[in-house]
Amino acid sequence: MPSRIARLRTYVSNRQPRRCVCRENRAPRETRLSPYPDTVIITGMRIGALRSLCVCLALAAAANALADEQAEYKEMRQALANAIEQGVNRVRQRSGGGPIDPRVIAAMAKVPRHEFAPPQLRPYAYLDRPLPVGPDATISQPSLVAVMTDFLKIERGQKVLEVGVGGGYQTAILAEMTPEVMSVEFHPNVAAAAKKILERLGYGGVKVNVADGYYGWRPGAPYDAILVRMAIPDVSSALLEQLKPGGRLIAPIGPAPGPQQLIVFRKGADGHITETSIMEVIFRALPGGTRL
Repeated sequence: MPSRIARLRTYVSNRQPRRCVCRENRAPRETRLSPYPDTVIITGMRIGALRSLCVCLALAAAANALADEQAEYKEMRQALANAIEQGVNRVRQRSGGGPIDPRVIAAMAKVPRHEFAPPQLRPYAYLDRPLPVGPDATISQPSLVAVMTDFLKIERGQKVLEVGVGGGYQTAILAEMTPEVMSVEFHPNVAAAAKKILERLGYGGVKVNVADGYYGWRPGAPYDAILVRMAIPDVSSALLEQLKPGGRLIAPIGPAPGPQQLIVFRKGADGHITETSIMEVIFRALPGGTRL
């Protein structure tokens, strides 16, 4: 009779190897063709893996859609800038004026106006029209933004004051011309919202202050240029005092809702103020009521 060890050797030598069930040797998942072209349906996939795949596909699709959207906005922004340049230069050629500063047009082509608009109005961001961004704020018509900026003749490094930040779009255009930009806004909530957008877009160097802009912003004075982007009945002596000799101030002068006259004020070396009327415009009134 064979010993126990001999029987064990016989058992081991005659035993069939067990089938490996590790992940690598499992039968491949069944696949079948989908009725839709370029699509394969995988059966046997675990729910967790399928969910992860769906999330990845959704994120990839969203990223592609966002990239396409940004490219489309850029194209529309450039088209708007080109149209403004051609339109302004055509009018100035007839009147004997010089062309608009190419740096202004470059700023118009760069600043993403749609980022300052509410989501429901973003499809209209690159039309040449003002857009409301809240009960107390608007972003101005792009062609007016360009013209008003151009008349200030801003050089890099000069200090600019903006009266009325609104949605912050005009502020960003000014910041493309010079990093020394201050804005003064009557409504604290409007100032906070505009500042948040400006910081997100890389214009965090702009100082947005809360005060009655009719009287300017003395802590930052004097200024090389002042832009008033809301209608005022007249320019206060306090605002003119904050303008440097040789400086320029542009403002829509007249009652709201308008029309007003867009006027450029220039201060001579001797402090004498001259005025030049540019065109008729319609702006909202600077908040704060009647000043005595």
